[in-house]
Formats: sequence, C-alpha cells, structure tokens
Amino acid sequence: MKDFLKICLISIFISLQINAQMTDNFEEDRVKEEKKEFKFIGYYFMRSEVSNMYPTNEFLKGQVVGRLFGGNSTRTGQDSRFTEQRFIPIIAYTPRLFDGWATMRMSFELDWTWGDANYGAGGNFGGAFGADFVNMQTQNLFIEFRPQKNLFVNAGLTRLFDNISVPAYTPTEDLVNTGYRLAIWGSDATGIAGHYFLKDQRFKLGAYQLYENNVNQSDDVVLFEADYEYDFDIKNSAGLTLYYLKDRGNGEGGVSILGQGLNSGLSNYSGVFNFNFGNNPYTADIVWLGSHFHGDPLLRQGRFGYSGFVISNFGQAKTKLQSVDIFGMAANLRLAYKYGANRNDFVAFDGIFTTGDDNNISDGKYSGVLTGNNWTAPGAVFFSHGLYLLLPHGNVVNRFVAAVIDIQNVGYGLAAGSLTGSYDIVPNKFKIKSALGLGYSPVTPTGGGNQLGAEINLNLLYKLRVYMDLELHAAYMKLGDFFDSRDVNGGITGRPEDPWVLFASLKWIMF
Repeated sequence: MKDFLKICLISIFISLQINAQMTDNFEEDRVKEEKKEFKFIGYYFMRSEVSNMYPTNEFLKGQVVGRLFGGNSTRTGQDSRFTEQRFIPIIAYTPRLFDGWATMRMSFELDWTWGDANYGAGGNFGGAFGADFVNMQTQNLFIEFRPQKNLFVNAGLTRLFDNISVPAYTPTEDLVNTGYRLAIWGSDATGIAGHYFLKDQRFKLGAYQLYENNVNQSDDVVLFEADYEYDFDIKNSAGLTLYYLKDRGNGEGGVSILGQGLNSGLSNYSGVFNFNFGNNPYTADIVWLGSHFHGDPLLRQGRFGYSGFVISNFGQAKTKLQSVDIFGMAANLRLAYKYGANRNDFVAFDGIFTTGDDNNISDGKYSGVLTGNNWTAPGAVFFSHGLYLLLPHGNVVNRFVAAVIDIQNVGYGLAAGSLTGSYDIVPNKFKIKSALGLGYSPVTPTGGGNQLGAEINLNLLYKLRVYMDLELHAAYMKLGDFFDSRDVNGGITGRPEDPWVLFASLKWIMF
C-alpha cells in the first residue's frame, strides 16, 4: 500500500511538471499569435496662415511649390489668409504566416485648403462646402523583405532619401539631420533598395526608375546609389556615397507640361539651373560622390553634437551641337550645444555652401550643383536648418515656398548660415525657439548683388498631450540686393517687398 501511494504521488508530481511545461509552451504560442498583423501610424497637421506672399496665377489655386518670385508666380505685396490641413495614414501589414519575413508598407496623403473645391476629383483639394471630393495621393506602396534581422530589401514605390538609414524605422528628425539631410535627394521613387547592417557598419544599394517614358525606346531616367557608413564608436560615424544618374529622357515625363531634367520648364519653378539647350535633344550622365559624418547631432548622449557632408557632382550633358562638362560641390556643417537640462535647451549653428556658375553654359561648363529638384518638384527638401523664408521649412501642406528653395539657388550657388536657440520654459511642455539667418550668392546676377538677405523668426510650442503639439510661428526676411535683378525677382522693377509670415499649427502623431 505504501509503495502504491509513493507511485501515485510520484505520478501526480510528474504530471504537474508536464502540465506546467505544456502550459508555458501554449502561453508562448498564444502570445505569438496575438502579434498584430496591421500597424497604423497617422499624421494630422492643420495650419492657419497670414502672410504677404501670394500666387498671381489663379490657376494654381494656392498649390505652390518652388522659389519665391519664380515661375510659380509667387510674389509679395498683398496679404493672404488661409487655413489648410493634411492627413497621412501610414499602414504596415505583416502576415503571421510570414513571421516578419515580408511586410507590405503603404502611406497615403489627403490635403486641402479650407473652402477650396467640392464635388470633383484631383489632388490637394476637397475642403469646400459639401466636400465629396476624390482626393487621395499614394506616397508609398512597397514590399519590405527581411530575410535576416539585419537585412532589409524594399521593392516598389519607396522612399528615395539621401540617407543610409531605413526610413520606416528611423525618426524624421534623424533623417533630416544626418546623411545629406534630403538636400540632394528627398522624395519618392519606384525601385529596389537594400540595407544591410553589421555591428558597426551599414551598407545600402539602390536602383530607381525615375522615368520610364516609352517602354519600347531608350528614353528612360534611371538612378543608382551605393552608400556605406562606419561607426567609430557609440557616438561618431562617417560614410561614403556614390550616385549615378543616366538621363535619356530628354525632358519627357515630369510635372505636367513642364517636363523634367536639365532643360525643362520645371527649373524656373523649382529654383534650379536650366541648361537652356532649346529644342535640341540631350543625353546626360551624372555622378555624385560624397562623404557624410555625424556625432550625436540631436544631443541624445551629451552636450555637444555635429553633422555635415561634402559632395560633388560631375559628368557630361551632350546635344548634337554642344557638350557641357559638369562639376560642382556642396558642403554643410551643423554644430549644436546643449546648455540646459534637456535636448530642447540648445543652440545650433548650421552652414551650407554650394558652388555657382557665372556664364550659363556658354563656355561648355557648368560649375554648380544638381539635385533631385532638377527631375521633379519637390525632389530634394532641405528644411531642417531652422529658417522659414530664406530657406524652406517643413510645416507645410499645399505651399512650399522660399527665397532659396534649392541649394543650387538657380545655379548661382549659395552661402548661408543660421543660428538657432531653443529653451524649454516648462520642461517637455512649453518651448520657445528663435533663429537668425543670412544668405549670400557666390555668383552675382545681372542687375543685382550677392546679398540674398537676412531672416529672423520665432516659434512657440505647447504640448497638449503626448505627440500632440500646438505651435505659433512668425518670420520676417529682409531681402538683399540679389533681388534687385529682374532675372531673379520675377521681372519686377526694383526690389520686391520683404516677405513675412505668421501661422499657427496643430500636429498630432497617432499610434
């Protein structure tokens, strides 16, 4: 009997152990099954603005992208008032069956100005009485393959950023303060991009079909990229980048009837250089070779941070009548110092320099910079410098305008700097920030000087809740003698009125 009881007790004990193990296993499986297949991030932005900048072309209806006083017909001198809003849903779908091996990523954009249009179809409209407007633009739609934890392959309509980081996993403030800061390439494109990470090294290879045009002809625009970055330690990193663009499109495709490329009407809108080949077909092969570096630029690890880059573009553009050699350079340096208790208590200096060309292509040479803005609008967005009017800022919906919208400055080149100071009046709740900016042109336009002007601005930010901010912005720019030239001030006799802007905004990032 005693032996029987012993056997029973041992059997019960073993059974409990087995059940406990089985329960644990089932719990793990249950947790795995509860992983969400769909992930959603939403970005809502609303702004109300008063300024003295306006488009004279009524056809644009306030949808203005490009250089102030450029081909987009934007001028100063009359007060304009409007409210606009944007919503960007970002959706990711990862089937449980694939266990993270593949993810479909997609993001869309819905924009309008209050009261602009109703009962129709098109992008950036739909805020008038009655609404019912068909307005949804596809930003991205691509598959992310992840066969290993340190390997990402994006295929489809994806991000084309001049940054080695994977956009889907990198905060915007990192993307715009490291690499080339979206000053060279910053838009969306169809293609394939692969990111491979080791412990202290990162690699990126990409190939993009910018324009296909006629599928039976060799009239495409394609771009290839290779990027490498090495971490010297936990804080400091540096890298090398190579881009190659093969342009056989001869301006076909692009934005509306303006076309794209070195000879298109888009240049006057986007503030980039126009090679002025006339009706002569051209071919172009262009290479960008550069280096980027950074160390704690967002002051997450210490009191001092920096970032910067140096890049050159070179190549050749040909027609039957002429050949143009291309060589230009751009350089940037940003220094930041945290004087207070948190990252918002800082001062930062940001300087940018690009070479310019003083005689168009009459000597068979172009000595300026080329960017993505030569092939679309916008194709490069350098907006993390702290300025609003001299250089563009990113708090926009339908209107993306500045005196210098692209770092090539219509081919005249750019030397500009900003000094930004920020302070948390109430830590992590109420912030004040202000910036001063100065700009010069290395090349002087006909009838003008080399002073682009000076800007002063102010920003107040109050956090209503986590990831929900209420902001007030104000900026004023004193135009320099650069804008005495009719070639750059939209054909106005004399210097235009100084631009100013005042707007309030509401931002909400939702998870």
